[in-house]
Amino acid sequence: MPQGSSGSGSNASSGGGSTGGGYTYTGSGTNSQGNHYCSRDYGAGASNSNSYHYSNGNGSYYYSNPNGSTYYNSGNGYSSYNSGK
Repeated sequence: MPQGSSGSGSNASSGGGSTGGGYTYTGSGTNSQGNHYCSRDYGAGASNSNSYHYSNGNGSYYYSNPNGSTYYNSGNGYSSYNSGK
């Protein structure tokens, strides 16, 4: 699984509460490992209402999407997609 997480380290920036595009923006920041994350709440109608993505200092990134799908890219040629179904 990709390294990094929105829950570890201290945040250099954070925010939340703004809305737009059918979601509520719930936060973003950079943890102590230099990994950036952004989270959004798409509400009860979404398969995954609390969606997020993060990008790591090594070039990899990960998306957890509101339709339940996930996508990971290693930044060096490997990628993985899961439809969530």
